[in-house]
Amino acid sequence: MFIKQLSVFIENKVGKLAEILNVLSENNIDISALSIAETTEFGILRMIVSDPEAAKVKLRESGVIVKTTNVIGVVLDDTPGSMAKVITLLSENGITVEYSYAFLASNKGALIVIRTNDHEKTEKVLNDTGIGLVNPAEVYRV
Repeated sequence: MFIKQLSVFIENKVGKLAEILNVLSENNIDISALSIAETTEFGILRMIVSDPEAAKVKLRESGVIVKTTNVIGVVLDDTPGSMAKVITLLSENGITVEYSYAFLASNKGALIVIRTNDHEKTEKVLNDTGIGLVNPAEVYRV
């Protein structure tokens, strides 16, 4: 159950983030999760949105460099150490976490997005150990 994430390359200049968010807003595309990693000159804006394909098309039409990436949504107990448990489990199975960030879904508890070096193995390890995965349909919402 992979979630389609948008990775947007964005100049680190006043107004650039607003431009991207306005494109999504004008096209009735809702954001479920957002993360920004930046340097002095540019950043990578990662988003889970209600309609990844439409968002990709509309952003490209506006001149934005964007690609779609598969990520996994994981449901965590909202208790200390629950994320450590998941990351340790992946590590023990030879899976590298490239990045992770939190997101929110109603009444689900603590949720994280994980990008790993092996999505299929990640999904199998998590399913085999009973760790809940987020259904993409639950995060592609308006």
